[in-house]
Amino acid sequence: MNIAILTFEGFNELDSFIASALLNRMKPKGWSAQITCPSAEVTSMNGVTVRAQQPLAFAREADAVLIGSGIYTREIAQDPAILEQLQLDPARQLIGAQCSGTLLLARLGLIGDLPACTDLTTKPWVVETGVEVRDAPFIAHGNVATAGGCLASQYLAAWMIAKGSGEADARAAIHYVAPVGEKERTVRQAMDVIGPYLP
Repeated sequence: MNIAILTFEGFNELDSFIASALLNRMKPKGWSAQITCPSAEVTSMNGVTVRAQQPLAFAREADAVLIGSGIYTREIAQDPAILEQLQLDPARQLIGAQCSGTLLLARLGLIGDLPACTDLTTKPWVVETGVEVRDAPFIAHGNVATAGGCLASQYLAAWMIAKGSGEADARAAIHYVAPVGEKERTVRQAMDVIGPYLP
């Protein structure tokens, strides 16, 4: 499975890097999660500059797409050139959005009138688009999922692994990164959150 982790200027490191690390635990099964950007380099909200592994157009052909958040997402969500490149297809792709990434998902018309999750700062902007925002860390509808709060990126990654490869692999990925002494509890928490949205 090829996964585009959309990462824009001013991105939140936790969103992009936690998802990338977790999803790339699936490399032995042929998965590849890649930082996907609109330019050759982007700099995070805290000054970390990374090189794009894929151009933004990769998102259209990827099997799955995760949209991270950042300090400029509101401006990005108003940029027709960016939106034009993001012709995503939930009938064919797994699509997830994190925090302000949910605003971008809403602007792409991929949430509709379904409830979604986002962070507290972005919530008013998402509500302005007509989307109902729930006070929850994670919600999924079919192949589209949203998460709220930086550390909720683990739920998006676990959901994507469970949907694409099975719950056992999702449990194994979370178990690997969970704190020592808290592994079983962390796995149980993650599966309790995403479980209601799995087949």
